[in-house]
Amino acid sequence: MNPRTPELRIFTPDPPLRLVASAREIWAFRELLWQLATREVRVRYKQTVLGVAWAILQPFSMMVVFTIFFGRLARLPSEGAPYPLFYFSVLVPWSFFSGALSAATNSLTNEASLLTKIAFPRGVVPVASLLAASLDFAIASVILGGMLVLYGIAPNGTWTLLPLLLVVQVIFTLGAGFFLSALNVTYRDVRYAVPLLLQLWLYATPIVFPFSLIPAGLRVWYVLINPMAVLIDGYRAALLHGTGPDPALLSLAAIVAVAVCVGAFAYFRRAEREFADII
Repeated sequence: MNPRTPELRIFTPDPPLRLVASAREIWAFRELLWQLATREVRVRYKQTVLGVAWAILQPFSMMVVFTIFFGRLARLPSEGAPYPLFYFSVLVPWSFFSGALSAATNSLTNEASLLTKIAFPRGVVPVASLLAASLDFAIASVILGGMLVLYGIAPNGTWTLLPLLLVVQVIFTLGAGFFLSALNVTYRDVRYAVPLLLQLWLYATPIVFPFSLIPAGLRVWYVLINPMAVLIDGYRAALLHGTGPDPALLSLAAIVAVAVCVGAFAYFRRAEREFADII
């Protein structure tokens, strides 16, 4: 027998049915999933003066800075939308993405004692981090709704696209979270690299500038590399302009999100066999 075969098999993708079974295992432990998520929320805001108000302050403070420097001073185009809305409408979903990804990256190492003592699907841990981050997203979304009312923007038919955009974003975030959390167990440098990655990613995404500034011939490649680009543009277009993202680009982003999630989950399933030994 070839002695290298066991090593090579470690990186062989799981069959689709096995991945589905693994996802069902995570769902079977939904009570633990909920307990981990609620505990993460309590720990995050324990002994804080402002509590959940921090969920609003992060995107709101960034909106103020972007409005002053990129709007009033640099005068970047806002496609006719007020600068505060132009930025806040996309900073809310972006904060959800960046917060969930940061929390998921550190989730396994933060739960080291739990992983070494209790047998359960390890995928529950990064999923719980994403679920906990959804609370901040829900709170900030209420403030965004208030701002839309304040600026006189009424709901329209394109708002029905928002759940679809959110589903694609969650799938992509979950995949990236699975990959980075597993990688962080082996290489602890990852937890320091992710904040820098997210900072660069923010400015590479149409947040401070409109998606229309990207040349049409480059948009397919841009979305392939950064599917968050078309999702961010979709939120802004649906909320502020009564339109939606390009259907072809949105479909491409959805394909990339599913591929990332499936591939990352397969990698996570292979890597989790050694979590207890190296964490």
